[in-house]
Amino acid sequence: MAKRDNKTITLGSGKLYVAEFTGTIPENTTLEVEENLLGLIKGGANIAYTPEFATATDDLGLVKKQKIMNEEIVLSTGLITWNGSTLAKLSATGRVEEAAGKRTTKIGGLGKDNGKSYVLRFVHEDAADGNVRATIVGKNTSGFTLPFSNEETTVDAEFTALPNDSEGTLLILEEEIPASA
Repeated sequence: MAKRDNKTITLGSGKLYVAEFTGTIPENTTLEVEENLLGLIKGGANIAYTPEFATATDDLGLVKKQKIMNEEIVLSTGLITWNGSTLAKLSATGRVEEAAGKRTTKIGGLGKDNGKSYVLRFVHEDAADGNVRATIVGKNTSGFTLPFSNEETTVDAEFTALPNDSEGTLLILEEEIPASA
């Protein structure tokens, strides 16, 4: 039975699923399917939350007020399995054609910006303590590098979250916990 309390150690990586965002976040059973797997991960995944505050204080330092002015969530990971279709999802100008046993991926051309945002779901599976799901809506904002060398080519991606509802939610973190009676 899942316990996920404040003494739970989360250990291990997970899987990253992606689908075009159409205005609502799909159910787990719709999103977490093989055809939505972006690629298998090397080096884990990171979710970084960065708030920006405005601070007002008097000259003597007797009073101070802080207010949050901006916040950013970035999901970053390395993909060890990928193909041209994966790269097209990492580029706003990516497009893919498949014909006659060949996949051709074209990237570039500012006029080809597809304007797409994606639902990204990172799933950390833990049979003992309960699964964790982190969901954002966003776009890859870091570009990518294809390092062909004597080691595996891992494509790094950073997805910057966009608001995914009318409340401005940037990250949805779901943990499996025991059901209340």
